[in-house]
Amino acid sequence: MSHDTIETNQRTAAFADHDELWLFGYGSLIYKAGFDYSERRLATIEGWARRFWQGSHDHRGTPVAPGRVVTLVEAPGETCFGMAYRITPAHFEYLDHREKNGYLRFAQPMTLDNGQVEKGLVYIATPSNAAWLGEAPIDAIARQIVDTAGPSGPNRDYALDLADALREHGARDAHVFAVAERVRALIAAD
Repeated sequence: MSHDTIETNQRTAAFADHDELWLFGYGSLIYKAGFDYSERRLATIEGWARRFWQGSHDHRGTPVAPGRVVTLVEAPGETCFGMAYRITPAHFEYLDHREKNGYLRFAQPMTLDNGQVEKGLVYIATPSNAAWLGEAPIDAIARQIVDTAGPSGPNRDYALDLADALREHGARDAHVFAVAERVRALIAAD
């Protein structure tokens, strides 16, 4: 699969017939939406875990030196915290471009902070995409994050902002916190 998934996502008919829908964000969407929305709520999804296993050739890195950003991987029994946004299908153009580096649209049930369960949209980069970097030791992930930057800024800002946003909302994420701790240590040592 190509790095650029815009056309693939544009062919996806899921939610096209909806006036409104919920979008689940689990990375930078937690702290930086970048679009207008009618409602925003804390939310969780079951059976998924956030991991720094996706390459970023377009936002937090370059084609020569990709950064690392989060995606979701299946993890039975786990709960992933995120932010849900009520949007319209008109947002797809912006979101498809923002998530173009390997992310595909999926329908996923999510639980809003009021206990309401909604089927919503989530962008997930799977191992079959060309930007997939996969699992690596925390030290290697952190070093790559510290050493890369792209048009959206240093990769380290993404990792640290995500960890800070999760903490601000009282969410736990051992993987993100371990990566952020190591990133901070590497920055201090450099």
